[in-house]
Amino acid sequence: MIAKLRGRVDQVGEDFAVIDVGGVGYLVFAGARTLAALAVGEAAELAIETHVREDHIHLYGFSAASEREMFRTLMTVQGVGAKVALAILSALSAQQIAQAIVSGDQGVFKRASGVGPKLAARLVAELKDKIAGFSMVAPLAKPAKGGPVPTGAEDAVSALVNLGYARMDAFGAVTRTLANAGGTMPLPALIRAALKELGSAHG
Repeated sequence: MIAKLRGRVDQVGEDFAVIDVGGVGYLVFAGARTLAALAVGEAAELAIETHVREDHIHLYGFSAASEREMFRTLMTVQGVGAKVALAILSALSAQQIAQAIVSGDQGVFKRASGVGPKLAARLVAELKDKIAGFSMVAPLAKPAKGGPVPTGAEDAVSALVNLGYARMDAFGAVTRTLANAGGTMPLPALIRAALKELGSAHG
């Protein structure tokens, strides 16, 4: 099994790259974000997921191990194959995917080619428990010293969504604000602080 490739970029296509490792060219399928970071002739190191089937061996490449882990997680959902998983990782970073799942934001998944409303809903529903184990979502999912998100947080998120912010962004701002405050905060102050957080994030 190939788990990592380090070599020179020989070619970059629409959905693949060829990595030259000691004179051997490996065809690696990858998402748009990973491919955008590669340049022909430059050195590259990719985390690899190897899929072996009766009729082929496919290599899927990622710029970070966390993306490969997310790729594997996405493929546990019915209706998500390698192509759709790569499309999702092309549209969203692993961090954004994790945050969208934790916040219940189905809409962002529709940015990915091949993902409709039903599949977006399934992604959020089926991955909510699995995604909690990701280190990248720990500060978002558990702001109150490992406890669940307080009820007031949902009210604050709803208020921010009503002001025109995306649910995923609002959820992230609220949970980061709560984490910085130690897990508790009056609702009006929480909304004001989260608005300030959103302002600095988008400034």
